[in-house]
Amino acid sequence: MQLLVAGSDRVDAGKTTFATGLCSYLEVPGFKPRAGNDFWFDHDDVLASLAAGRLVGKDARRLSEAAPDTLTPEQRNPVHRLWTPLGSSRRGLLGQAGRAFLLDRIGAPPSQQWVLNGTVERPELVRERLPTDGARVVESVEALNELTRELHVPALEQLHERVRSTADAVVESYADIALPMVGYEPDAVVVVGPRQARIYDGGRYTTACEIAAGSAREGQLEETTGSVLEMIEPVETASVPALARDTRGDPSAVATALEPTYQRLLAAVGS
Repeated sequence: MQLLVAGSDRVDAGKTTFATGLCSYLEVPGFKPRAGNDFWFDHDDVLASLAAGRLVGKDARRLSEAAPDTLTPEQRNPVHRLWTPLGSSRRGLLGQAGRAFLLDRIGAPPSQQWVLNGTVERPELVRERLPTDGARVVESVEALNELTRELHVPALEQLHERVRSTADAVVESYADIALPMVGYEPDAVVVVGPRQARIYDGGRYTTACEIAAGSAREGQLEETTGSVLEMIEPVETASVPALARDTRGDPSAVATALEPTYQRLLAAVGS
């Protein structure tokens, strides 16, 4: 059974808490094809990662802690992007106001690859701690899209094959992006937001994604859950209680707290 957890908000929708609890509840592995964090807004998390000479986010680490397998966070999350704030009047390479991407990690050690944004200065700590010798440098969207096809897409396709060969798995999307891998067809989708989880049939959800003409192959725009959910109705809507920090950090505690919601999810997909 393949389950996708997506979010209704770009930040803090509760996806990772829901996904880690679900991994613990079902005793299945979890994956996050793409992720990102910000050198400023997620500084503690970035520092913890850089101290080990790695670029990996807390979401992938939490999925590793919740899963029964031995995959590393990078193996669960083959594409990770590090962002940096800009002045409010500036736009980054990808067109976002006030923020720009610093670099991408593609793949997992020891064969990971790096793509650097040549239009912004990397913080000294990033330059010192990450093994980016031989990295590819881009200075235009066209160049980034070309490298996305060359590097990012094959890495995601390799993860897709790993997920597809796993009988039961939870896949977490990122931000409010509707589908994190091209061609991924989950059995059911849970869109998590404040106070509720909306459950969708996987086939109808992926068809809606196709109609919305979203694509994960380019470096700029992708379809959000908002544009997809306008087309379909949920099979079930379940409440999601607010959880204390200590509970959120313990996958088994999350599994216990959200058990009624998980049971409704499994009933909705006939498992």
